[in-house]
Amino acid sequence: MKIFSGSSNKLLSQRVSKALNLPLSKFEIFIFPDGEKRVKVQDRVVDLHCIIIQPTAPPVDQNYMELFFMIDSLKRSGASRVTAVVPYLGYQRQDHVFRDGEAVSLEVIRSVLEVTGLDRIITFDLHTIKTPDLFKIEFVHLSALKLFAKTIKEDKLFTKDTVLISPDMGGIRRIKILSSYLSDMPYATIYKNRNLLTGEVNAVDIEGLPNKHSYTKAIIVDDMISSGGTIISASNLLHKYNISQVCVFATHPVFSEKVPQLLQESNIKRVYITDGIEIPPNQQFPKLKIISISQIIANNLLNNAQ
Repeated sequence: MKIFSGSSNKLLSQRVSKALNLPLSKFEIFIFPDGEKRVKVQDRVVDLHCIIIQPTAPPVDQNYMELFFMIDSLKRSGASRVTAVVPYLGYQRQDHVFRDGEAVSLEVIRSVLEVTGLDRIITFDLHTIKTPDLFKIEFVHLSALKLFAKTIKEDKLFTKDTVLISPDMGGIRRIKILSSYLSDMPYATIYKNRNLLTGEVNAVDIEGLPNKHSYTKAIIVDDMISSGGTIISASNLLHKYNISQVCVFATHPVFSEKVPQLLQESNIKRVYITDGIEIPPNQQFPKLKIISISQIIANNLLNNAQ
């Protein structure tokens, strides 16, 4: 088995490599003046199982193209099996037609991955649990929820006056699973309105909580943070119910440019995210805590080494 890193998250690749006690093998990636990439595998891979770690985080299109070329390079060089570890799967929210005339972008991504000869894909905490059904290749859907539960206990956030919060109805399955890992910790859901013209999100009410004034702490759990609007609106609503301490856990930090400042200046106490997407130093902020999914990836690869 050989492990390779794409350009999008070398730090995660190094952590997985260390956990597996395997050195990172090398690609030569040359970028032409017009932005095209030429990819060449530099190690012998004949009859070997090869793993590529390449989250398709922003810039999504560039990272996908690099992934396609790496898979093709390995297959043409004789690799017997190629697994792509893509913690954040770009275009996952474009899985069906929302308006007439739209492309189903995830279907296109799926088709290209299969044409390149990819054998297996590993990803984390998808926005929609039906996404794996679109793929014809082996698809592994992992989760950071057990890691979240472990961190909640270690950081002493697991108290009798703490409630788990899903920032919208779409996350209710996620919050129920996390609750089961925390001895059936109480949970509730935010009901929100979204302005279809401006995209602005407003948290309106808390649903599923018998006594909204009996908790002083809350943990918001979501699959991703992009604009930060949903998370911040939910936190503001919780504070109106005298919940004085709000922490946030999210698997994918798909941060837009202004999100780090918005989260730092919000009334949220701490933001926990995973290292599935690499956060550059200029987007890190004091309230941010990064927890690693590298051991989860390593364990899965070891259990499925053939």
